[in-house]
Order: sequence, then C-alpha cells, then structure tokens
Amino acid sequence: MIENEFEYDFENRISAPEYTPEDVDIENSLRPKQLTDYIGQEKAKENLSIYIQAAKNRGEPLDHVLLYGPPGLGKTTLAGIVANEMGVNIRVTSGPAIEKQGDLVAILSNLESGDVLFIDEIHRLNRTVEEILYPAMEDGKIDIIIGKGPSARSYQLSLPKFTLIGATTRAGQISAPLRDRFGVILRLEMYSNQELSQIVKRSSQILSIPIDEKGAMQIASRSRGTPRIANRLLKRSRDFAEVKYQGVITDEAAQDALHSMDIDELGLDAIDRRLLKTMIRNYNGGPVGLETIAAAIGEEAVTIEDVYEPYLMQIGFISRTPRADALLRQAISISGLSLTMTILTKIIHQLHQIHRQLLIYKRG
Repeated sequence: MIENEFEYDFENRISAPEYTPEDVDIENSLRPKQLTDYIGQEKAKENLSIYIQAAKNRGEPLDHVLLYGPPGLGKTTLAGIVANEMGVNIRVTSGPAIEKQGDLVAILSNLESGDVLFIDEIHRLNRTVEEILYPAMEDGKIDIIIGKGPSARSYQLSLPKFTLIGATTRAGQISAPLRDRFGVILRLEMYSNQELSQIVKRSSQILSIPIDEKGAMQIASRSRGTPRIANRLLKRSRDFAEVKYQGVITDEAAQDALHSMDIDELGLDAIDRRLLKTMIRNYNGGPVGLETIAAAIGEEAVTIEDVYEPYLMQIGFISRTPRADALLRQAISISGLSLTMTILTKIIHQLHQIHRQLLIYKRG
C-alpha cells in the first residue's frame, strides 16, 4: 500500500485527464499531424479518412464534425489532423471564450474558403451566440443587426464555405438544433494498454527518452486509458530515470516513479482510494448518496461526479445501479481492505432489497 495517501494536493492531480498548464510544453510537440501517425480510435479514424478523401475528390470542404468523449483522448489533435489532411488553415477557440454574438461574427467573417473552425467545449456556448451558428452552418450566411430601435437595420453577410469541428465531453448538453447540423458525429473511446504503450514509445522517441518495452507498458497500464495522462506520466518518469536509473525508463524505474507519485497498478491515485475506502469503512460499501460522500471526503459533489466517478465506474468499482454487489467486492479485494463475510452478505442483501423495491415501483 502507498502511505500518506490522504495528504494530497487536490489542485495538481497528475492522473486528471483535463488539460493543465504543464501539458503545454509537451503536448504541442507530440501531437501527430497526419491520420497515419494517429494511434488508436481505429473506427473513427477509418470513417474520417473516407470522409476527408471524398471531400477532397469533390473539391468541397468537409462536412461539419462533432467529436465527443472523455477529456484527453485526442479531440483537439484530430481537429488539427483534419485541417492538415484537407490542406487548409485552422482557427481554434472554445465555447466559454465566445461571450457575445459579435465575437463569433468576427471569427466567422475572417475565415477563408475551406478553413476549419475548431470550437472546444462547444456545449458551453451561449445560447444567443449559438443561434448565429445555425444559418452559418446551413446556408453560409449570418444576419447582422446594426443600430437600435426604429433605425435598426438587418444585413445578411455571406460567408465562404467552412468546416466547423466541435469537441465536447458532454454531448448530452448540446442542444438538439445544433447537434442536428453536424453531418459527422464521432465518439472517441478509451484506449487499450497496447495502444497507450505505442503512444508512450512514440512520445519517448520524439522527446529522446530511452525506454524499454516493459517500462512503456508499465506507464500505459496506469494511464487510465488516456493518452494525455500517459504522456504526463512519461515526462515524470523521465525525471526519476535520469536521477536514479542511468536515464533509461525500465520496468523497475517506471514502477518506482509511479509509486512515488501515488499511482497504483490500476491508475488509481490517493483521492480515488480515499473515496473507495470511505464508502467501505464508513458506509459498509454503500449505497451512499453523492452529497454524503462529498461531505465525508471534503470534496464538492460536482467534482466527484465529473472527475473521480467516471473512471471508477468504467473499471467497475462503483455503480449507480442496484447491482453493485459484485463490483464492490472487486474494489474491496484490490484495495487491500478486509471486510468480514457477514458485512459483505449484509451489503448484498440490502442491494437486492433495493432492486426488488425498484422493480415493484416500476411495475406499479
């Protein structure tokens, strides 16, 4: 077990998939520029390749594309690849950055024919701003109102044909009218350990970091299925290797580095383990409400829901459904915690009772 796991910096969580300032130096140099260099996401990559080739053959811009999936999987990278493959320029912005309609009009009016406009976190676009996009995406036109009151005049501005690429971690929060205007919708999946190992080895070559096969797999297996985390752990493991292991990231060097960073064999960090242990020790494995567990570990409920809960659900350690007994037993055994069979049986019995009550409620 890793010691001192409750003494943790919540603000600088190395296993967080969200973009952080420390990723600036490393990510830009590691982003692939062509689809052939892009590792993983085979289904999305294959479809995108066909759409791009067809658009180039017709001499038209690519249809509008929506990329969605968890953070850190390569949505921004794919947008850059589309622009490179089409041979056009790309303008990058984000939903929260476009506060007024005039901001979006300025961006759209400066696009050239065939250009790519990439809007990250597109689900956070202001609704009034979003309405400007509807005619721009469909007809290549935007309506501008100049003046106020009786003297106000409406002008229609024609735009060159462009490709809008939207990226979001929450596809469900995108309004139906906006979602329906995307011709290509692609979901990015979590990466396998083998794919992450290839990404780690590719990154190590670009950064001139010596690494062996086992060292790359050790980093990949603890990266929570996310390339961004894999590259971040590679960068940190390099420091340990240079100081303690003659500069080569071996299996031993990677294990030592990741252990020092409180990352266990499953990619769980101190906060994940704290959440699991609190559920097991204080609430007999649950079920426990989100607000209750948030108060128990001193975190906000929205943070648990957005940051910690998704990965723990993906690996089957927690569940929102009544059938959580087997999942909890898996988490309990791997976490190294001992529960008596009496308590475990009680938890399972309570979950089955809840399940039966829900079935009765649904039938009623």
